[in-house]
Amino acid sequence: MRFRLFAVAVVVTGTVVGSAQVASHAPTAVKKVPAGAAAGQAIPTELKAKPVARVNGAVLNDIDLVREMFSMFPYARQHNGFPKSLEPEIRKGALEMIIYDELLYQEARRRNLDVPPAQVNRAEKEFRKQFANKAEYQQFLKVEVGGSPAAMREKIRRSLLIEKMSRIEVSSKAAPTLAEIKAYYNKNAKQFEHGELIHIQSISIIPPKGASAEVLKEAKRRAEEAVKSAKAAKDYREFGLLAEKLSDDDYHVNMGDHRERGIGDFPPEIVKAARGMKPGHVSNLIQLGGNYTIFRLVAHTPAGKTSFEKAKAKISADLQKQKTEQLRSALNKKLQKNAKIERL
Repeated sequence: MRFRLFAVAVVVTGTVVGSAQVASHAPTAVKKVPAGAAAGQAIPTELKAKPVARVNGAVLNDIDLVREMFSMFPYARQHNGFPKSLEPEIRKGALEMIIYDELLYQEARRRNLDVPPAQVNRAEKEFRKQFANKAEYQQFLKVEVGGSPAAMREKIRRSLLIEKMSRIEVSSKAAPTLAEIKAYYNKNAKQFEHGELIHIQSISIIPPKGASAEVLKEAKRRAEEAVKSAKAAKDYREFGLLAEKLSDDDYHVNMGDHRERGIGDFPPEIVKAARGMKPGHVSNLIQLGGNYTIFRLVAHTPAGKTSFEKAKAKISADLQKQKTEQLRSALNKKLQKNAKIERL
């Protein structure tokens, strides 16, 4: 499940009022983009609460739906809408999610589940921290719940109940046992075999194609200065900050980090140099065509097999994700079996 209580930037009638979200149809007002809006189209600032589904008589509206669409595809905020090619699938997925949430809420009520008032108080307190001041919060209440603090509190309580129901039936049952993790490792032994791997951070000076002799000379000067600074870097962070500042390659946005990869993904010059280095050491200047590169070796792993201890965490996460999806799908199917659901 993706219940994030306080995560999404919100805009109400054109005014930023905070960074708050309470579950999928709890109190937040995202920038009001209609379901069919695409980048470049005009975006109205208001959505009317038009019904999009009924779940055992409970009405879910287009504000709920668009909020969930933004949760699933947050990049829409940057592009003023959803891509036309993706919008139908995003809308469909969001609709199914808010229906699922409603079914969870109704099942929690049927079981007489509740959350302690102290927990609701804490969640409400955290929610209010997302707003810059009291006036913004009051504006949010006015738009979202007609100004009613009680209605707001009930929405927070609802979100917590959905989380609780999901935790009981899904997340608490999804964690694999150590025996299951070991069984997966043994059954899929070849998956953990690997060739020679290297992990580096790089700083690259890349002159433009067709550059003049003067520009090429300046690029070499920059590269030589970069080598001096790189060799003085004491650790991953210092080298990474230099990469962000000096490097011309695409990795500069990620501390110069290439992540661990097979040697086939690197030029032979880098592989040869890495084989003669120790982790933490910085290479001399390497010229690759017209470009210059310096790299810091993070790790060099000979060909072999990843040990169970090193593989355990990832196997556990993968199995838990798989089991979570299976449990959620089964629960959704069970809840829908006797429910009356109308998709409008």
